[in-house]
Amino acid sequence: MAGAGLWAKVHKWLALLMAVQILFWFASGLFFAAFPIERVRSEHMIAVQPAAPLDLQAAAAGLARLGGEPRAEKVELRNLFGRPVALLSGREGRPRLYDLASGRRLSPIPMILATRIAEADHAGGGRAVRVDRITANDSEYRGALPAWRVRFPEDGRALYVAADTGMVTARRSTLWRVYDFLWGLHIMDWRGHEDFNTPLLFVATALALAMSIAGIVLLPSRLGFTAWLRRRRRAQERAS
Repeated sequence: MAGAGLWAKVHKWLALLMAVQILFWFASGLFFAAFPIERVRSEHMIAVQPAAPLDLQAAAAGLARLGGEPRAEKVELRNLFGRPVALLSGREGRPRLYDLASGRRLSPIPMILATRIAEADHAGGGRAVRVDRITANDSEYRGALPAWRVRFPEDGRALYVAADTGMVTARRSTLWRVYDFLWGLHIMDWRGHEDFNTPLLFVATALALAMSIAGIVLLPSRLGFTAWLRRRRRAQERAS
């Protein structure tokens, strides 16, 4: 009985200490299970782009005109609104985007081009309502900088377009922000919402594990199994 009383006290005080965080874990876990991550990332809102063949001869001629540019370790060719462009990148320096038809450098892309790119990527069909230049990462965007944040009217949706590459690097919505907030509660990183290797989370998880073990130890007593064993033992002693 003394042992059961000790385990009961351990279980009770740990439950009181961890109740709120355990509630956060269960509630956030239920939310994560209810919404597919693809929907959270707004992948269902990516517009299907028609396949546009790349004119390799024009692209090769355009690359030849860039012979005087700094050496690149990687060259990516693609179409941008029907025009061949090349993205040159390396280990040092920022990526550089060029229009191969004219040889003109496009990056960092201006606000108007970033808006066109975001509207073409957005399957909602709506027009952008606000565009902001982003020069620092925050809890909502941790991608390449500088970038353009292009906002749309529905669902608090915002697309981020990297200024150096002209590519959509992130898609955000009200659902994503709720998910991100709950993720911060889940991993106990209330500011950055991304670090789950913290001493605080380790200690909280260890305490929750100890509470669970104490509950398992108490389970036979709470179900009456311990009392049944004692009655059976007394009956056997009287019979002998």
